Amino acid sequence: MKTPKVAIVTGAGQGIGLEIARKLVFKGGQVILNDLEKSLTEDAVANLSRLGKGKVLACSGDAASESVIHELMELAQSNFGKIDQIVANAGVTLFGSFLDYNREDFMEVVRVNQVGTFFLVQAAARVMKEQENGGSILLTSSVTAHQSHENLAAYAMSKAAIEMLAKNLVLELAPLGIRINTIAPGATLTERTTSDPDYAKTWSKLTPLGRPASTLDIAEAASFLLSDRARHITGQTLIIDGGWTSISPSPYE
Repeated sequence: MKTPKVAIVTGAGQGIGLEIARKLVFKGGQVILNDLEKSLTEDAVANLSRLGKGKVLACSGDAASESVIHELMELAQSNFGKIDQIVANAGVTLFGSFLDYNREDFMEVVRVNQVGTFFLVQAAARVMKEQENGGSILLTSSVTAHQSHENLAAYAMSKAAIEMLAKNLVLELAPLGIRINTIAPGATLTERTTSDPDYAKTWSKLTPLGRPASTLDIAEAASFLLSDRARHITGQTLIIDGGWTSISPSPYE
């Protein structure tokens, strides 16, 4: 019988992160679930625990902070004795036109999206190196790292940086048996996007496959890249957007 995989998923209180965590738990994995908001974290853990599959633990707090990253590593090692998978999904989107964008918002986007991702991956890779069993790491980017999108210059730059991080780290992580890949979701129906009553209608028209993604669409791809089925894939970005980046129509036209 295979030993259950142990995963850490950040930004998983709702939306894509929660669905990825659900997918991993449903497959029997042990998951440490993180979100900035304590109520979302606790509700998500209670929700996933009812599946009756793998064990789920909560870790609330800012996933970009050194203390929370340390807590995540400690929780995994003290409760499960190892870390097999990391999903660096926590991120922030702060809209604004380039000419008016302020330094404070820029620094926050960089801190959460780039700094948080970099040091979470660093901490996990150090643990995986000590374990000598390899591992799988998944970063969350965006289609905005590939195509221009109005009012998202800082966000798009941060996501492009994340993709380059995964590509660059192949040099250091592959010899350790650690794979690292990135997913780049396009328009996706989440709690945040469905607050806009026109979102689904607009993106159904703009997406070649005729609809925006569901969180399950994203989680299926994420689960594959994390799994041993993708054992010869590393340093890659998988765009999951129903074909939008192939034609890139703007929702503002």
